[in-house]
Amino acid sequence: MDETKQAGLALVTGASTGIGLSIAGELARRGHDLVITAEEPEIHVAAADLKTEHGVDVRAVQVDLTRPEEVGHLWQEASATGRPVDVVVLNAGVGVGGTFAETELGRHLGLVDLNVRSTVHLAKLAVDDMVPRGSGRILVTASIAAVAPSPFQATYAASKAFVHSFAEGIRHELQDTGVTVTSLMPGPTDTEFFRRADLLDTPLGQGPKDDPDDVARDGLDALFAGKPHVVAGSFKNRAMAELATHLPDRLTTKAFAAQTRKKDG
Repeated sequence: MDETKQAGLALVTGASTGIGLSIAGELARRGHDLVITAEEPEIHVAAADLKTEHGVDVRAVQVDLTRPEEVGHLWQEASATGRPVDVVVLNAGVGVGGTFAETELGRHLGLVDLNVRSTVHLAKLAVDDMVPRGSGRILVTASIAAVAPSPFQATYAASKAFVHSFAEGIRHELQDTGVTVTSLMPGPTDTEFFRRADLLDTPLGQGPKDDPDDVARDGLDALFAGKPHVVAGSFKNRAMAELATHLPDRLTTKAFAAQTRKKDG
């Protein structure tokens, strides 16, 4: 592909597992050196595996992106390579399954800190670096959950609606700068997300899921094509996203609730 001719340094958050790891692997396959990050120590294992498999330079940075000072530390580590960060993938995120009334406030505030605040913080650092250079690409992982309210994962869906809107908004602002922004909107994907979010015992958690490698390819193809957004994975995802944008929220909310309500409740 064309981007491999100018492959440079890419930063990927949430890259120890799931979609983030698949995106890092696909970027490495396309010739990009990497700075990858996650809170879990497994990020170091991922870095070693990516380096061995693809022969690119990989730097692992283990940080908690819910802490602003660690967001800054991550950017310092990426800048310490002495190379411009050509691609930034803002993928780190978590979910919280269950009713808002019956789940801990701390989990929801942590979700907002990671999914929303750290995305805005890192995007600002990236934009401030890329705009003076006149080039750069930013991929933000949203979700098809962004298109409508989603009971039983209410803060997650709201956070993805925020980052999708944020990505589309700054994309317009940056249209004459050489910096592009793309929103990646996956559907249910075969990752650890459902277990970590306590959503396994739901129709959505037990239903069919896309391969994260396919989602990664769709996202990066859209990024390097300069597209504003992409609904990744199966045709069902695209159909759901399109339908939800045209139906009243009261109908889509009810439909989403049927998929995210636990079977025992």
